[in-house]
Amino acid sequence: MSISCFETCKQQIELTAMEYNVLELFSGIGGMHFAFKYAQLKGEVVAAMDVNTVANAVYAHNYKTTNVKTRNIQSISEKEVRKLNANMLLMSPPCQPHTRQGLQRDTEDKRSCALTHLCELIPQCETLKYVLMENVKGFETSQARKQFIEALENANFNWREFILTPSQFNVPNTRHRYYCIARRDKDFDFEAGKIWDHMPGVSSSCALETMCTISSILEPNVPSEALVPDDVLTKRVLVMDIVHPEQSKSMCFTKGYTHYTEGTGSAFSPLSKQQAHNIFEVVRELDKDDEAVRVQRLELLRQIKLRYFTAREVARLMSFPEFEFPAETTNRQKYRLLGNSINVRVVGELLKLLTTT
Repeated sequence: MSISCFETCKQQIELTAMEYNVLELFSGIGGMHFAFKYAQLKGEVVAAMDVNTVANAVYAHNYKTTNVKTRNIQSISEKEVRKLNANMLLMSPPCQPHTRQGLQRDTEDKRSCALTHLCELIPQCETLKYVLMENVKGFETSQARKQFIEALENANFNWREFILTPSQFNVPNTRHRYYCIARRDKDFDFEAGKIWDHMPGVSSSCALETMCTISSILEPNVPSEALVPDDVLTKRVLVMDIVHPEQSKSMCFTKGYTHYTEGTGSAFSPLSKQQAHNIFEVVRELDKDDEAVRVQRLELLRQIKLRYFTAREVARLMSFPEFEFPAETTNRQKYRLLGNSINVRVVGELLKLLTTT
């Protein structure tokens, strides 16, 4: 065996054997922790930090032994990271500075201050060996991204970037997100200098024949309270994204799900796509605008049995395991927390890539 080959094998064994002390920032309900467990890596989350007390309560409810702190990320110091002996940093900073709804103010948005602080901190933290960051699609063109990459390079990290969606991992949901994985001491064995739109070594076209269907994530006996209200049916149904049991798609769920109709997530009908289409065709033919016709239209639309996905179903579409919400968590809070979270499977697969290639 050549010396270079021997060193490569040695590094591979060291990576596999390493125990990871994870610092999880902007931790929310613990999506990164679930992803770490999904990846079956050795180690533990030594601390999780977020300013959202409701999210922290959910996290602590599911991981009772994890040190969950309600903290402003800007208060973290190099001394604290060193004391925790953290060698892996997992984070999903606020995406609002990079969205249209958030006015795309980038680093001028005060919600970017925490990431700016971390960009100053990372080069000082010699214990850190691995970093994974998730953010909204669009982050890749931001000034914040430039700061982040400069911080990684100043700390001698090798890094790779991705834009990925759960549907590439046979999850029936679309949620394009930016990801960056980085590590010290060892480069990756796939190309740098570009943003990958698929996992290296895997075809960019998903094997649709293995895609899970919506029926696989449904809860039984969903209460009638989940039905789309009559006023939304009559006024907004035509702008809703409706999916059916046999389909392998759903749109991105946001924190505004059920509160706003358009662009916040899909609604579900137990009918087949063709059955629902037939009803909509009859509704379109009823163009007379009087009370009797309005009543008839509503009765037809009710036959579609359109409902919102439950919080549990949304969690499954985001690849969460069967975790629990505390009893005091409201349904509205559940949707908000999930809308701000990550897809566990996508991050889990990236963690495997980060620690083994």
